[in-house]
This record gives sequence, structure tokens and C-alpha cells, in this order.
Amino acid sequence: MSTRTVARKVARSDWERWSCDMAVAVTDPAVLAEARHEVELVLDAVEHAASRFRPDSELSRLTVAARDRELETEVSPLLADLLGHALAMAAATRGAVDPTVGATLSDLGYDRDLREVRTIPHEIGRLHLDGDRPRVVVRPVPGWRRVALDGTRLRLSGGVVLDLGATAKARAADLAAARAHARTGVGVLVELGGDIATAGPAPDGGWQVLVRDGGPAGSPDPGTIVSLPGGQALATSSIARRTWRRDGEQRHHLIDPRTHRPARTPWTSVSVVTPTCLAANACATAALVMGTEGLGWLQAQGVPARVVAPDAEVVRLGGWPAEVRPLDSDHGRSGLAS
Repeated sequence: MSTRTVARKVARSDWERWSCDMAVAVTDPAVLAEARHEVELVLDAVEHAASRFRPDSELSRLTVAARDRELETEVSPLLADLLGHALAMAAATRGAVDPTVGATLSDLGYDRDLREVRTIPHEIGRLHLDGDRPRVVVRPVPGWRRVALDGTRLRLSGGVVLDLGATAKARAADLAAARAHARTGVGVLVELGGDIATAGPAPDGGWQVLVRDGGPAGSPDPGTIVSLPGGQALATSSIARRTWRRDGEQRHHLIDPRTHRPARTPWTSVSVVTPTCLAANACATAALVMGTEGLGWLQAQGVPARVVAPDAEVVRLGGWPAEVRPLDSDHGRSGLAS
């Protein structure tokens, strides 16, 4: 999913990065360029700290160092922040959102930027001989408890490959919105591929945000537009957008740590509103990964949520925001409404 806005007197800039649509919107057009610059600085820093696909990132270097042995080392304050929040969300979601899924995702074919995954054919997993026949082995998820963080001191079990994608993008949205607001003094909305964070005052009537599953054109999700107050965040997690095919099978990026496979879920997408994008993303992702248990878990959290089934049935929970109007059929994705 991604975002767009329709509030009047709002200026917006859109671009693409990390294989997703991004946007920043401000309540004063005069500071739009400055706000986007501040957002890009945050994205650059997060990418250099935590990208699984950049061999020169701090996270990639840790993965190499911990390949065959337990690693204990100091990490940068930013990586410690991102990893600490990932571990906190793992605990809060009973392990449904787990930062140790990196090796499993790689074996399933998601071992590079998604655009390359979709265009470069390669075998999944690691091939082993079973008698005279090769078989593909997908490494299990080690589990988040094999990662220990004390301040900036990290202890990582050998062979654990971290993937912070489930939480780092949402945390980046929170950090970017806060930074852009602090530097410009105006209301700011930052959207990073379905993760939406705001800081400062909202425009009159609130931030007008499109919500839908983010799948291809013709998606059955009817979509809607909601009014998001300033200081609130919204995240949508979907199995319809970040997908690829291997061995004739459609796969998606949400791994169930219990099965080490893409989650089998009765829902297409889940959208959640909380004060932070980090928490909203974790709740939405966990509900999808939990499958049939996800709806009850969301209800127990008491968070506003919109849950969409494959037949386009929509379930609204916990005081989901008032819907301004249904999504126009011409809109192909979620985002700031225009």
C-alpha cells in the first residue's frame, strides 16, 4: 500500500524508493522542499544502517561476521534503535513479527530488491542431495530470543540473518515525520509504502488518507478515505503487493515464524491506527501472520482497525476513523487522497 492526500492548502511531493511509493505532505507549501530533504536524510541513514540488500550496510556486515559464530559487538545508535524497536514489537506480538526471518526470506527467493526478485529468475532455497535427487531447503526462523541487545551492545547467535523490514520502514516514517516537523515547524505527513506517520498540526479536516490493500488494478478491496488527526499514524499490511512467483507458486513477504513459509491468512490486508507508525505496522502485520487468530488478537489490543477478506468483505474494529467517502474506482492504490 502507499499514500496520497486531498486536504486543501496541503503541498505534497511523491517519489519511489525501496520498491515502494513514498510521499511527504506539509501544511505550508513554502517548506515542502526542506521537508522532503529532511525525510530523505532519515531514509539514507536507515538504509545505510539496516538494509539487507546493501552489502555495505551495517546490518549486512553483521550478517557476514555472524555467519559461522556467535557475534558480540557494538552497533551504531541508529541500528540499536531500529533493532531495539524490532525486538520490542516481537515481544508485543508474541513473536508474530520476528526480525530473524532474513535467511528464510532469502531461501524463499526474496534475497534482493523486489524489482530484481520479480525479473531475475533463480532457484529458491539451498539445494541439497536427497539420494540422487536435489531438494530445496528453506532455513527455519531462529526466533527473536536469539538476539540480545543491551544499549548499543549486540549479541547475535551464529547463522542468524536479521531482516528489519517489518518494523524499520515504519520506524523510519515516525523519525522522518518528527524530524521534518522539528525543522519546518509545520504539520507533516510522511508515507513510506503504506506506513504513514504525522507530526504537528493536521490541516483543516485532518489528513485525508486513502486506505486499500495496495494490490494490482482490479483488486476487490473497495477502499475508503479516512480523516487522520495530527499526531496519529496509520499502517496497512497486505499480502497483495510485495509478491513474487517461484516454482509456479505465488509468494508474499510476510513470513509465519511457526511454519517458516509465507503466512496462510484469511485476510488480504489489515490497516491499523495508533499514535506511532511502528505500533500500527506491527499490529497490522501480526494480525495477518496470526491467520485465523488475528482478528481476535486485534480486538484484544483495542486498536482501530480495518480488515479486508479476499471477497472484499470489510470488518471494522475498535473505533476505526470515520470514513469520509468511499474510494473512487479510478484510484489504484492507497495513499494521500488527491
